[in-house]
Amino acid sequence: MPTADEFLRFVPRRENFEWYTNDDDLVRIKVPKFQSNFGKSFCKIVRKDKTFRANLDKTGSIVWKNCDGKNTVKDILEILKKEFSKEENVDQRLFLFLQQMQGLHYIQLYKESKDTNAI
Repeated sequence: MPTADEFLRFVPRRENFEWYTNDDDLVRIKVPKFQSNFGKSFCKIVRKDKTFRANLDKTGSIVWKNCDGKNTVKDILEILKKEFSKEENVDQRLFLFLQQMQGLHYIQLYKESKDTNAI
């Protein structure tokens, strides 16, 4: 488990999901329901959409837009602190959100050197 200082140096990058923003500038991510051909075929047979939509709140939307493979976690934290200057525990909320997004395979975290090996 990385220390907080090590985590701040990581560079998050979105996985290749289709996404868009709504009228309120909130991010909507289209996530495939299944990776396997069987699951995709099942959706086709029962005439259901092959994807679901993950709706992010304002904080998540700011983070998602900045998970571009260029910004470090520290860069994103500074953006959040400016946007939510009166909020407490912004750093802890960011760390937890990024860990959840990584666990769901929505993002990858790379070492600051922009190394191709995700952690």
